[in-house]
Amino acid sequence: MAVIVTVEIPGGTQEAYERTTERITKADWFPPAGFIAHAAGPDGSGGWRVVDFWESEDAFRSFMQQAMPIFQEAGMSSAAPRIEPLTNVIVK
Repeated sequence: MAVIVTVEIPGGTQEAYERTTERITKADWFPPAGFIAHAAGPDGSGGWRVVDFWESEDAFRSFMQQAMPIFQEAGMSSAAPRIEPLTNVIVK
């Protein structure tokens, strides 16, 4: 089942996000299996929000095993991700 994954990063910054994203997108395993789409931006309360769309929760968790060291090095700690069913994604 496809899922929406929302991650709230208290105190997260655009600089840390961009540094982390650059490292992930240059990794030899990117794009990861099961990845559909990604969006991110400030959350309005001084942190950062990431919303991803994945073909399955297992695909997301596999990605996290690969990416976690990069997130930890950048200090991008977060609350547990919210994982919900995905019905549709529309992009321009």
